[in-house]
Amino acid sequence: MVRVANDGPKDAQTLPAPAPASPESDPAALAALVEQQRALLEREDEVHRVLVRVVLDGGGLSEVAEAVAGFYGGAAAVTTTDGRLVASAGALEDLPDVTALPCFDRTGRLLVEDEPVGWRDPAGPADPTRALVRIVAGSSELGVLGAFSPGPALSPTDVHVLERAATVAALAITKEQAVAAVEGRYRAEFLRDLLAGRGGEPADAASHAASLGWDVARPLVVVVAETDENDAETTRSAEEVRVLQDRFARAWAQAVRARDTSIAVAGFSQEVVVLQPVEEDADAEAVLRRVGELVRVVRGDGGGGRRTFTVGVSRTVSSVADLRRAYEEAETAVQVGRQVEGGSGVAHFDQLGIYRLLALVPDSADLRRFVTESLGELATDASPENADLRHTLSVLIDTNLNVAETARRLFFHYNTLRYRIAKLERMLGPFTTDPQLRLTLALALRVHRMKGL
Repeated sequence: MVRVANDGPKDAQTLPAPAPASPESDPAALAALVEQQRALLEREDEVHRVLVRVVLDGGGLSEVAEAVAGFYGGAAAVTTTDGRLVASAGALEDLPDVTALPCFDRTGRLLVEDEPVGWRDPAGPADPTRALVRIVAGSSELGVLGAFSPGPALSPTDVHVLERAATVAALAITKEQAVAAVEGRYRAEFLRDLLAGRGGEPADAASHAASLGWDVARPLVVVVAETDENDAETTRSAEEVRVLQDRFARAWAQAVRARDTSIAVAGFSQEVVVLQPVEEDADAEAVLRRVGELVRVVRGDGGGGRRTFTVGVSRTVSSVADLRRAYEEAETAVQVGRQVEGGSGVAHFDQLGIYRLLALVPDSADLRRFVTESLGELATDASPENADLRHTLSVLIDTNLNVAETARRLFFHYNTLRYRIAKLERMLGPFTTDPQLRLTLALALRVHRMKGL
């Protein structure tokens, strides 16, 4: 603001300060703006030209990520829409790879639900600037392209350049998906034939599998991962269900192939099947540890729109001829495991125990009636004490009525447990001296645990 004297009294009058020169009135500013825009467009065209050439020369997402990393002097990553890493390239100071950044979780998934699209300032000295853009083809969102730079810092204008790169990444993804869809259908049909016992002679089936890059001539377990949501009863549209199932199948395929490209894996209507190789003498616990590693990668931290699922694992088989039986075992493990655990669990067929027989009862109403008649009022949760007494009874039976061991597991005083046993016998009968009653109660407790009834 400036002050000037007027022709009136000797006081001052406030007048607005002159406006800064605009590009329209300042030729030098206009020239600078035009030059800036020209440089930006020239860089965008260069990025687009280089990346298109990469794709036309047969390059895929890995080559696209490598080119983007070179443009920004740092690292680049391509992920699925829910953040699963598909390709990455480049390096950052003191970091082995881009997934070590805080914006990735422990399983290597980009936290897309926390990372905004666009340009982002670093959160601290060790956090590089980054820009994320969506990869879109038509109305379909295909993934996320990210650029990470330790310096010089990325600017909002870099987002425009990255968006041009995303259009080329969309081309590469579309091409890969088209090829994968054809190959995937053929592979899935062949795996379905193997699991149905229609693969032909074992030697011929193993040879054909080898031509697809699969090694099935070794000790295997069949792993079935089935989504907990029933797609037949969902309110989702058919297209949304298809997209979700494709994403689920791709997540398993990526997790498996990152470890061993010779493992057979394919997605069906609501499940994914993996022929996981194992040691011939591996017990159920060892097999579950290996399968559990895959499950943890696919589940991640549950973010990014991931679907919950239940996993069933078969016994070990050494011949293609036994795959049909193993597949049935894995399917049984999924169904019984979901009934017992309520979903999102991992069950091995050998560890199902008596639940395998209980699951064969066709009418669950008979099982509920059996529970009610055997446990009486303990079959319900009408009283808060009922669940506690059921747990006490279960531990007693599991320890073969070893009172000292039961007291130790339940952290009860010996006399407290004795009082509880007397109360249970008044309610249920002399189970401590009647082995048949004890067997009935043990079965009833296990049926009661089956949440799927």
